[in-house]
Amino acid sequence: MSDKIFLTPSDNPSWQPLLPGELTKAAEIANQIAARSRFADYQARRADETLRRQQADLNLFQEFLAQLNLHPGNLMHDPQAWLGMSWGLVEAFIQWQLREGYAIPSINVRLSTIKAYARLAMQANVLSPQDYALIRAVKSYSQKEKHRLDSRRPRQRIGLKKATPVLITPEQAAALKAQPDTPQGRRDRVMMCLLLDHGLRVGELAALVVEELDLTQGLLRFYRPKVGKEQTHRLTKDTLSALQAYAQASDLPPAGSLLRRSHKNGKLGRPGMSERAITQRVKDLGKALGIAGLSAHDCRHYWATSAARHGTDPFSLQQAGGWSSLSMPRRYVSDNEIANEGVKLE
Repeated sequence: MSDKIFLTPSDNPSWQPLLPGELTKAAEIANQIAARSRFADYQARRADETLRRQQADLNLFQEFLAQLNLHPGNLMHDPQAWLGMSWGLVEAFIQWQLREGYAIPSINVRLSTIKAYARLAMQANVLSPQDYALIRAVKSYSQKEKHRLDSRRPRQRIGLKKATPVLITPEQAAALKAQPDTPQGRRDRVMMCLLLDHGLRVGELAALVVEELDLTQGLLRFYRPKVGKEQTHRLTKDTLSALQAYAQASDLPPAGSLLRRSHKNGKLGRPGMSERAITQRVKDLGKALGIAGLSAHDCRHYWATSAARHGTDPFSLQQAGGWSSLSMPRRYVSDNEIANEGVKLE
């Protein structure tokens, strides 16, 4: 029997009902075909940012396995690379990361990546259901466990991510948006307003295009690749004012990328500002105000915190922030609640 399976008369003019034994054979072939494409089908459904992060997660896992003189192959694309994988190796990887000082949230994310690909390997008939069940049973760390572990580790974090965000006061946010009336200053003002007033991720900011901006209606449309959503934001008063000044001074490109690159002399260059350039510019602007280590994500944290503090409900915050679940906006809201608001002592 060939790999192609005809299940209905419209698929094959000479179609005949399958006998019980033939149905079993057809099911086996269908399973084999699905198994061969399982990794590719899963990855086709994921955002590029997710795939880059998963590749980094699996690269570190392979680095750990290499220290044990184990070289399984390409865990990202080859199901056979998972042959013989065990829950003990996964648990050992977690303990190794703890000793090396990796952040608990990062360890949890890598565990999720391993579980996802172990499931694919099981569906590809490489891992047994029993082995996959044991890997799936390996537990991530809760927030309480995170605090306990970090308090006992002499070396708590490595990597580029910060343990806690840089906190921005309303006064500092206002100062970050109040850039000088120069070509670079007007560009920086637009950039900081979009980060602080709209909570854009740095990749979303870098991808903004002029065609999605409507200054007449005060609207901005943009795509959130992390969650696969296209959104429209009504521009805040500060953001609209910054963009109008940007346009009136002929700094706004006629088409394409919204943000222009800048030269050392403060003049603007051609359209297109990379994520790295935005990150560095935000850091420099923060440093000029005495805010060390400021990042674009700190601005997003400020936006969400400010929104929660002013009474934004979790559903509205989830929608505006482009989160796929309520867990993150709920955290911002709960962190800004007064615990004893309803307690009456008199």
